[in-house]
Amino acid sequence: MKITSVKAITSVGGEPQNARNYIYVKVETDEGLVGWGESTIGPLTVANMVEEYGKLLIGKDPFRIEEHWQTLFHHFQNVRSGPIQMPAISGIEVALWDIKGKALGVPIYEMLGGQMRDRIWCYGRWDGDSVEEAVERALSFTEQGLTALKGDPFNHRGRFVPIAAERLAVAKLKAVREAVGEDVELIIEAHGRLAPTDAIRIGNAMEEFRPYAYEEPVPPENLDALEKVAHSVSIPIATGERLFTKWEFAELLHRQIISMVQPDVIHCGGILETKKIAAMAEAYYTGFQPHNPYGPICTMASLHLDVCTPNFMIQEGGIKPWFQDACIGDFPTQKDGFLSIPTGVGLGVEMNEEWLKAHPWKDDALPWCPTYKPLSPASMQDVDWI
Repeated sequence: MKITSVKAITSVGGEPQNARNYIYVKVETDEGLVGWGESTIGPLTVANMVEEYGKLLIGKDPFRIEEHWQTLFHHFQNVRSGPIQMPAISGIEVALWDIKGKALGVPIYEMLGGQMRDRIWCYGRWDGDSVEEAVERALSFTEQGLTALKGDPFNHRGRFVPIAAERLAVAKLKAVREAVGEDVELIIEAHGRLAPTDAIRIGNAMEEFRPYAYEEPVPPENLDALEKVAHSVSIPIATGERLFTKWEFAELLHRQIISMVQPDVIHCGGILETKKIAAMAEAYYTGFQPHNPYGPICTMASLHLDVCTPNFMIQEGGIKPWFQDACIGDFPTQKDGFLSIPTGVGLGVEMNEEWLKAHPWKDDALPWCPTYKPLSPASMQDVDWI
């Protein structure tokens, strides 16, 4: 079997008021088997990188996944890692695993050690612009049986938190904890936009509400800042969604300052690289939770890793309603806070190309960076982007 083409296919998905752009990867072979991957991260530039890399693989054996990964990673001596190269490699790599699973007639997780759990714990959300909205959203998920929720309570822009935004963030968590009770786990999401001193002060104020994790309290570029926060709060720290490859995770894990690592399978290098990162984390008694706010292929790839990874803790994201329209195949179902195990060979689903054609890339779709509403014009005064 030989690879005959590697294509990047761009598309928009989601509800019209919250539409996002996605980048999918289609790898074809001379035996008719097709593999699907995803390289979504934001810039359209990634699609160009997918097709540039794809030319290097024409005529190659799709089963030699590790060899192809090394070839692509080292192809440009001065362009290694980062948010353009790694999503391109990741999307291709996932598609190659999809082909291999289809050729062998097994799900991807069977090639990675096999199944070791029968269901996958997942979480909903507790965000909201106001205390009332946060509580309402939290209850909408617990009513569905979910036993864990994540929320970003910070209504501010900039690195430093205005006092009004700080008080509101703490009030939201307090109200949500009171509303859902002590048996629901609550994760605090900060999107890496707090200064260390603010992250410490706010973390200590939130400690009494027993958060399950404090996700990315400070930007990922400065591990010294993260270490300062980790040593100053008692809430378990989680991070990793903006790190790439095993090498960037190595120093983070060596410092032993986090409790949960969050690599993104379509950013950090693909399925096998994510599995390696999870194994590194296991050696430091650190849990594994794949980052997953993107499309259906990212979700399915993440679930295959969850099934076969010993230190898996909880899965971000779920099955969005539009996934079934955009794809061919059956998605796992969600019940009582757990997702079922993927079925079918390879990934278990394929993109519906007619649907993709009917939903082309939109330049005015929302960017991937979340938008934060200011508390008021006064709270935005003299606050700079950093």
